[in-house]
Amino acid sequence: MSPPPRSPFGLIQEDLWPDKWKILVSCVMLNCTSRKQVEKVLPEFFSRWPNAVTIVAASEVDLQSVIYPLGFKNRRSSLLKKLASSYLEEWQDVRSLPGIGEYGSRAWEIFCKNDMGDVAPKDHALTKYWHWRTKHDKKKNDGAIREDGEKGT
Repeated sequence: MSPPPRSPFGLIQEDLWPDKWKILVSCVMLNCTSRKQVEKVLPEFFSRWPNAVTIVAASEVDLQSVIYPLGFKNRRSSLLKKLASSYLEEWQDVRSLPGIGEYGSRAWEIFCKNDMGDVAPKDHALTKYWHWRTKHDKKKNDGAIREDGEKGT
């Protein structure tokens, strides 16, 4: 899969692409907190726990020491551990993973599956990205060269 085009909005998911695990973690962290707060926490968090295996092995107290500025540190640390354990198991639908609701599943579809869907997401930032991206993709496709060598219309 080729990288998604870079938007003028600079979503955290764009920065984390193509690491699907980190995209999901960012969605959990963005729940009920601001992007600015999450951006302050992510570098240390991913430096200490770069993948699901390392989070499973981490203590909740250690996780809490890094994520406390986001609020809900007990809930988030527990959720991140459950998410990590489930992520390492076999799963089919991203919504079946702990902590992944509407926002996380739409971010997954857009950034991990390159599936924009037909309906804009409900989240404000994802909606702005969705509108920009669908317009960008349409412009790109309108001028594309077809397989038969003719210019698309």
